[in-house]
Amino acid sequence: MRTHVTKPKDITRRWWVVDADGVVLGRLASEVAQRLRGKHKANYSPHLDNGDHVVVVNAAKVVVTGNKLAQKQLRRHSGYPGGLRSKPYEQVMLDSPELAVRKAVAGMLPHNRLGRAMLRKLKVYAGPDHPHTAQRPERLDLRAVAAPKDPEQAHTVEEVLH
Repeated sequence: MRTHVTKPKDITRRWWVVDADGVVLGRLASEVAQRLRGKHKANYSPHLDNGDHVVVVNAAKVVVTGNKLAQKQLRRHSGYPGGLRSKPYEQVMLDSPELAVRKAVAGMLPHNRLGRAMLRKLKVYAGPDHPHTAQRPERLDLRAVAAPKDPEQAHTVEEVLH
């Protein structure tokens, strides 16, 4: 018996739409990263980008657990001495929730050119609308997988501000 090797011409890509309303950020990111990598397919190859396209809507309504909104920081460095800039996640979720979701997913992909190619197939929108209806994306329901285990520990930005 011969070993099957997936070739780039054998790859078929599907489109998925994920509603992030009330879903925990880390659990959402891990499921989306698996779809982008193609690990849910039988012909998965770690050296190929055979994943699907994923559209995430309602990123502004994603949930983080514990005290992460107040304590977690989004950090970036310019490369120069003293060039570290940080911003609390509460501010990140207010300014650009798409960035928070994108960074969470990017951290779960390979950190090389293959991971960057996979990340280009991710589309994130803060609201419920997206311009990808022509691709006829299928709904991917993550409520059973990514719902908060303890709803009292889950916080959205609106809850913290009010």
